[in-house]
Amino acid sequence: MLDGLAGRVERTVCVVHGAVGSATPRSHGCARQRAREDVKGGGSTMSKTAPAAPTRAHTVKVIGISTAAAVGGFLFGFDSSVINGAVDAIGERFALSPALSGFTVSIALLGCVVGAWYAGRLADAWGRKRVMVLGSILFTVSSVGSGLAFAVWDLMLWRFVGGLGIGIASVIAPAYIAEIAPPRLRGALASLQQLAITLGIFVALFSDALVAGAAGGASAPLWWGLDAWRWMFLVGVVPSVVYGVLALGIPESPRFLVGRHRDEEAERVLTDVSGETDASAKVIEIRGTLRKEARSSFADLRGPRLGLHPLVWVGIIMAALQQLTGINAIFYYSTTLWQSVGFTEADSFSASVITAATNVVLTFVAIAFVDRVGRRSLLLAGSAGMFVGLAAMAFAFSQQVGSGQEVSLPEPYGLIALIGANWFVVFFAATWGPVMWVMLGEMFPNRMRAMALAIGTASNWIFNFLVTTLFPVGTEFVGLTFVYGAFALFAVVSFFFVQRAVPETARRSLEEMPG
Repeated sequence: MLDGLAGRVERTVCVVHGAVGSATPRSHGCARQRAREDVKGGGSTMSKTAPAAPTRAHTVKVIGISTAAAVGGFLFGFDSSVINGAVDAIGERFALSPALSGFTVSIALLGCVVGAWYAGRLADAWGRKRVMVLGSILFTVSSVGSGLAFAVWDLMLWRFVGGLGIGIASVIAPAYIAEIAPPRLRGALASLQQLAITLGIFVALFSDALVAGAAGGASAPLWWGLDAWRWMFLVGVVPSVVYGVLALGIPESPRFLVGRHRDEEAERVLTDVSGETDASAKVIEIRGTLRKEARSSFADLRGPRLGLHPLVWVGIIMAALQQLTGINAIFYYSTTLWQSVGFTEADSFSASVITAATNVVLTFVAIAFVDRVGRRSLLLAGSAGMFVGLAAMAFAFSQQVGSGQEVSLPEPYGLIALIGANWFVVFFAATWGPVMWVMLGEMFPNRMRAMALAIGTASNWIFNFLVTTLFPVGTEFVGLTFVYGAFALFAVVSFFFVQRAVPETARRSLEEMPG
């Protein structure tokens, strides 16, 4: 499987650089020739030293290692979405109001903010691998605790613990992949994080549907007398343990090793994994950038715009806009949403699984094109497409009939809402979903990367928390038409923001990012 993916990555690289042919030895010549041309021509968008031309073996290895790191993204998607199928049953079990139900769902995101904030500093102190293992432990504890929760405060506590793990994974995986991947493959490999997130969402919703179907409903008892919704959480123990095992088997980041004066280890990683032809020169280049860095702190982020560097604001606003388009209103509440407009529980689970599968499939589009057409073009296309889907949903829900628990969407508006939701997910999954994380992992200069990435990720989780908490309240008090209309407005804002403020980072090494 990895060998086939390596071939596809290599074919993409050759297409990017104007070569013709498949993933044969000719493609290696393509990469080497391009490296020679870049050095000879002194192109401003490439590193001043010739980039490595990884062989097929190197490509397979770096994909495998990046995939292992991205399993944290799988847990990120699984843990954040598994509550989708359980939220109604939890509300019934603990007699929750809409506001308290929303807070129970979103409290994990407060944990995400804390985890994201400290992940960078922990990674600099302990190393990337150890922090990944910590995330695995937190995920495992959260899955067991949530599945056995006896009160709503108890469930909230374990959801918060899971959020700490999600926050850690959301920072460490893209940073680690960006540090270990060759520049020409970095965008595609960093997109594996988002692919893993979408797979986690899909598996969570699919397993929710299977468990609820086996029990005859999310509130019905299943094995050992535990309700089905409890098993939805307990399933998460399996991928949590797998993540910890995989994290122990991958190499440490070469940048962390250089920072710890373990140059020989760093050279081995650069040679064996990234395919660097002159690893010692690369270590010197990395050390040169690290010497310019003090320990990452707020001082590194200072700038002329309200006290912050302009790039930091770009990261904060990008991360916020990704959430303000409402993606997690769908992935946290889709089952409840479809039931609220007349779908049966079984049909609601099916619709949610279809949406999650769409999310997975379209993420491959981002992997194929993120290095080929660039980050900005994908983000602009995504903003336009998301607006169309969200506007369709707002229009469809404006035709809702009935009140209270007795509401429905008459034909053809139920179909329009479903198409609009999946249209929105198509464009999000192919663009803003993965590309925002790629950008956060690579857009900042080295002297501020750790702290700026933590702040950008924390911004994403804060706005995720706000949207997730307020969605049930907004649905009850102002209606779905207004809520999805607001999401559509933010999609428009995101288009003009990218057009005006977001830099292109494709095919630049981390050492030459502006700033």
